[in-house]
Amino acid sequence: MNVNQSAPPLPPFGQSQPVYPGYHPSSYGGQPGSTAPPTPYGAYNGPVPGYQQTPPPGVSRAPPSSEAPPASTAQAPSGQAAYGQFGQGDVQNGPSSTVQMQRFPGSQPFGSVPLAPVVSQPTVLQPYGPPPTSAQVTAQLAGMQISGAVAPALPPVGLGYGPPTSLASASGSFPNSGLYGSYPQGQAPPLSQAQGHLGAQPPQRSAPPQASSFTSPASGGPRMPSMTGPLLSGQGFGGPSLSQPNHVSSPPPQALPPGTQMTGPPGPPPPMHSSQQPGYQLQQNGSFGPARGPQSNYGSSYPGAPTFGSQPGPPQPLPPKRLDPDAIPSPIQVIEDDRNNRGSEPFVTGVRGQVPPLVTTNFLVKDQGNASPRYIRCTSYNIPCTSDMAKQAQVPLAAVIKPLARLPPEEASPYVVDHGESGPLRCNRCKAYMCPFMQFVEGGRRFQCCFCSCINDVPPQYFQHLDHTGKRVDAYDRPELSLGSYEFLATVDYCKNNKFPSPPAFIFMIDVSYNAIRSGLVRLLCEELKSLLDYLPREGGAEESAIRVGFVTYNKVLHFYNVKSSLAQPQMMVVSDVADMFVPLLDGFLVNVSESRAVITSLLDQIPEMFADTRETETVFAPVIQAGMEALKAAECAGKLFLFHTSLPIAEAPGKLKNRDDRKLINTDKEKTLFQPQTGAYQTLAKECVAQGCCVDLFLFPNQYVDVATLSVVPQLTGGSVYKYACFQVENDQERFLSDLRRDVQKVVGFDAVMRVRTSTGIRAVDFFGAFYMSNTTDVELAGLDGDKTVTVEFKHDDRLNEESGALLQCALLYTSCAGQRRLRIHNLALNCCTQLADLYRNCETDTLINYMAKFAYRGVLNSPVKTVRDTLITQCAQILACYRKNCASPSSAGQLILPECMKLLPVYLNCVLKSDVLQPGAEVTTDDRAYVRQLVTSMDVAETNVFFYPRLLPLTKSPIESATEPPAVRASEERLSNGDIYLLENGLNLFLWVGASVQQGVVQSLFSVSSFSQITSGLSVLPVLDNPLSKKVRGLIDSLRAQRSRYMKLIVVKQEDKLEMLFKHFLVEDKSLSGGASYVDFLCHMHKEIRQLLS
Repeated sequence: MNVNQSAPPLPPFGQSQPVYPGYHPSSYGGQPGSTAPPTPYGAYNGPVPGYQQTPPPGVSRAPPSSEAPPASTAQAPSGQAAYGQFGQGDVQNGPSSTVQMQRFPGSQPFGSVPLAPVVSQPTVLQPYGPPPTSAQVTAQLAGMQISGAVAPALPPVGLGYGPPTSLASASGSFPNSGLYGSYPQGQAPPLSQAQGHLGAQPPQRSAPPQASSFTSPASGGPRMPSMTGPLLSGQGFGGPSLSQPNHVSSPPPQALPPGTQMTGPPGPPPPMHSSQQPGYQLQQNGSFGPARGPQSNYGSSYPGAPTFGSQPGPPQPLPPKRLDPDAIPSPIQVIEDDRNNRGSEPFVTGVRGQVPPLVTTNFLVKDQGNASPRYIRCTSYNIPCTSDMAKQAQVPLAAVIKPLARLPPEEASPYVVDHGESGPLRCNRCKAYMCPFMQFVEGGRRFQCCFCSCINDVPPQYFQHLDHTGKRVDAYDRPELSLGSYEFLATVDYCKNNKFPSPPAFIFMIDVSYNAIRSGLVRLLCEELKSLLDYLPREGGAEESAIRVGFVTYNKVLHFYNVKSSLAQPQMMVVSDVADMFVPLLDGFLVNVSESRAVITSLLDQIPEMFADTRETETVFAPVIQAGMEALKAAECAGKLFLFHTSLPIAEAPGKLKNRDDRKLINTDKEKTLFQPQTGAYQTLAKECVAQGCCVDLFLFPNQYVDVATLSVVPQLTGGSVYKYACFQVENDQERFLSDLRRDVQKVVGFDAVMRVRTSTGIRAVDFFGAFYMSNTTDVELAGLDGDKTVTVEFKHDDRLNEESGALLQCALLYTSCAGQRRLRIHNLALNCCTQLADLYRNCETDTLINYMAKFAYRGVLNSPVKTVRDTLITQCAQILACYRKNCASPSSAGQLILPECMKLLPVYLNCVLKSDVLQPGAEVTTDDRAYVRQLVTSMDVAETNVFFYPRLLPLTKSPIESATEPPAVRASEERLSNGDIYLLENGLNLFLWVGASVQQGVVQSLFSVSSFSQITSGLSVLPVLDNPLSKKVRGLIDSLRAQRSRYMKLIVVKQEDKLEMLFKHFLVEDKSLSGGASYVDFLCHMHKEIRQLLS
């Protein structure tokens, strides 16, 4: 929702609202509002039965409000009650004006009555019953852990009736607010019933600043004071009513006009406006929220639940309420808490089954026998002992493995162990490699395999005595006996054809068709390659890289170049028979850079000139890959092809493609064909490439549809990467392209690799996700593997596990290094096993779970309709949470939504996956974009999927300019944007600088070197280099964000109210999306509904 533009109000979860005389349900202040598009989920509960549907004669109802009922400065129209019974100056409900959510009054979308700002009070509804004593409250608060140490803010979803109950300490409890199936507007339960109910927090009368400044933990405001006293009926959650999709903050409430009367159900009269009144009691779990009557869809009310609507009573304000976004689990708060709690100490891997810090926390790792979480992260570190228990919980058991992950400079790379000609020591039966978990027996002469229990002899040269604990006395001198990750030098037995490999080669294959020449791409690339070839990857302290290079250009035919060092000028050979591809020269095609430097430079100078006047627009694609692979085969080495390609390959040749882009297929059963390759030729080609150890990296520069789904098949199956620069223009995109190219050429790669994951008895690897090829069910074959790629492995039970011994994983990667050395990299990890579901839920990692679920869903779209894939994800998530609720949470009313502590962000992150372009595309998302993102996510690591699905939003003018640290992030929602501020948003691929319309002139001058907001160029991609602290800080922050990501993020400056803002808002993932994706609040309610259906 735009800050200054009316948003269509939404009735709660798509249901119609009863209409009262003098009150229009779709508006505020008696003015009719527009209608809204339907939400993606059906009505959540529907209207409440048992209420009177019309107010008593002579009684007028108040329109809904947020928390403290604000009144407009104008007199209330006749027949309509004004907002609240409190005088002006008593309370400002919601963030104070210093908080970033404040908006100017002009942005109010509804009528004449402004909304109160959200108050980030912990909002949990509790069942009716007597109020808890202060001792109970204290005890319950102490036991509540849901939102981390600082903020007991919980999502109120659903409503509880019945006696108050305590909560499981490990869980957060979000009782049902009923507001998604709200009751008739303006109704509330009788006060006598609501007294013990965790109702909304009415404003505190005595010390307005305390209550008024209560803000979310992320906003850094003061915490809510403890309160005592009876509860007001009808007070709602902090936050606007749900009939408004994205609320906007407002000024504090004004005084009521004299003589205004408010009525409602019976109950004690409201408290007197005495400055001495001590406020209201903080109820169980620090929760606030409106009292609710029985809900339709929720079965009958609980015993003792009152029926409303028949008795007259004293006047009461009765606003129905919307969920307070500050009161539901915040990703920002969880990330912040983890950084504070776990960022200072090193993570020592010696203990089995410890859950590591989050990927968003900077921490050091000390390897003491288990692999670093930089190499392996699991969805759970405590896995069920039986398959029945695993089926019951529905938590996928998976590991995201990044075998060649780059480590920070403070951590040592894995040690290389050389056992000479005998090679690494292995188990005779299961072939697992020696690791810290092997048991030495019989005085050290034999060892028992920890994976299959086979007893093996220790070779004489490896023998060592045991100490009094049964450990070898040399355990700490041998990496393979004391560390979780290490490397072995492989013997000739581990090499193809039993001979050691040659160093790999890089072949640069450049499209020289009309599009590539006209855009300036070819000239730019040739200039860059002259210097880039000095930076090819090299081993350890080698003076120069062992990698040889070759060059091919192509359009409808292929041109090979002889750049032998003895030549004065490069020689070109043309192959026009693309149907039967062969390499016309062996000697002089792959050369050492330093030897052939002069000839290579001459060639790179000549290529742009040779093709400068080309009129050839058609290109081939498959024959180019075929040629590169044949060249590597002839040279008997592995290697990588760098392909620079611009258009759909429509020339007559193998792998020719047609334009099959059809947006009409979206949301039909045939939509899956858009993600599938249109011909099987590329799979066959990829298989041949893998056999040769030929990895393909593809750089695409399309101006229109190029069928990424088909062109990316070979890079995907060979362990390569795809980079896409739509509508490439040198002036705008050169920095991004060159940065990606430099990084791609320089990164360390393992070639001709095979990976196998072994497990101890009881579980086995059953499914694999990533960029690789599999010819059998166990070996992951990768023509190339770099430090950014992950392989995700799912495990299933095939036997019962033992709590004592736990479960073990060993990932072994056999690969050829950049210097041509054959190596084995080993990663070991020990996990705990449990017989209690609570232990499983206590040791899960949501970020890894989302990584797995996204990959599972993105593979699913190849074979199933997208809607089926989305429904499967929602069902699985509901089953996971329902199982926890049923088996692990302490008893409480069905109206409460209770989430496990370590999974409280599962709903918000899952909703981001469901709203992603692959599963729910907006009108502007192309078929190629979807295919591109789909293959990109497939091999992302956990840190990348975390920021990709839930982008980081950083306010730039809040933190002191001299501060060197990153500013604290805020939640990805439009209501967090203040039009007087500037924000950076990044998701690993995109980088936006959003500038509010009211930002100070000095800030505009310091950053953009223009005097006013209107003079800033929208869509600007480079900030001017200015010599002032703010400019230096912002540019430094942008550089540091880019350095953290594996791809260069191009900056886009977005002005508030500009057309580019729609693109920016696409990344505010907590809000409702234009493509129909639910807001976080709505999705949480939908999840609660799903869980209740499962439990009933």
